[in-house]
Amino acid sequence: MSERDAGPRGPRWLGAALAARRWYVAALSLAAGVLAALLLTIGRTDRPGSPLGGPPGAGVSAGVTVPPDLTVIAQLSHDVPRFSEPDEGARVGVVPGRWRGGAAALPVIDSRPGWLRVRLAQRPNFSTAWIRATDARLVTSAYRIEVDVTAMRLRLYERDRLTLDAPAGVGVPDNPTPAGEFFLALFAAPPGPGYGDFILVTSAHSETITDWDSSGDAIVGIHGPLGAEEEIGTTGARVSHGCVRLHLADLARLRAVPAGSPVTITGGSTP
Repeated sequence: MSERDAGPRGPRWLGAALAARRWYVAALSLAAGVLAALLLTIGRTDRPGSPLGGPPGAGVSAGVTVPPDLTVIAQLSHDVPRFSEPDEGARVGVVPGRWRGGAAALPVIDSRPGWLRVRLAQRPNFSTAWIRATDARLVTSAYRIEVDVTAMRLRLYERDRLTLDAPAGVGVPDNPTPAGEFFLALFAAPPGPGYGDFILVTSAHSETITDWDSSGDAIVGIHGPLGAEEEIGTTGARVSHGCVRLHLADLARLRAVPAGSPVTITGGSTP
């Protein structure tokens, strides 16, 4: 330490360190307050694919409101109790912490003090559950995917800004792509050539197939063209058993979308 680092009140670096510590403690307190408010209040909006359904601007209570162009996602690190209502006495099972090899990342669609209502990846389609807020880590996603089966297009939005509008291969009439509000459950390794570098596994399940290729399920994935490049072309095509096929260059654009992000499918089959 040189003489210029010292003064009548001690080394200058010590004063700076104490100031930095005070700033750090203040930042932690602020973050804790924001998280507590987030647990109590998650903004509602009627925009498709938003974190919560309900009237625009409505909330559970006064406090922080999540912007309508973000989705709140509950990440689980282990199996957690599942409840039919936000009540300790309404336990009905378990929400898996992992599914198909991926960690659970579940969109939050409602909340109560200390409780979160989340979408589930397992059958039947559109399943939901209440979980304790303390059992999840909350993050947000700025991305959402929309699949228009009628137009045979996949569109990617980032904070409501359209960043990709791609032709898509969708389900044939006998095995249509199911319609509704789903989410990206996980990324999976491709089982063979033609799928691309990865598969986006969604929470959607076929309504006409229950056991695809002896897998025990028939999950709607978003993946490469599987040889249907010419059919998909620039206008899309009905070529799959319910999955969504993309040109490889378009598929690569989806790599940044985090698990838990909304996937809205319109124009497809409904149960």
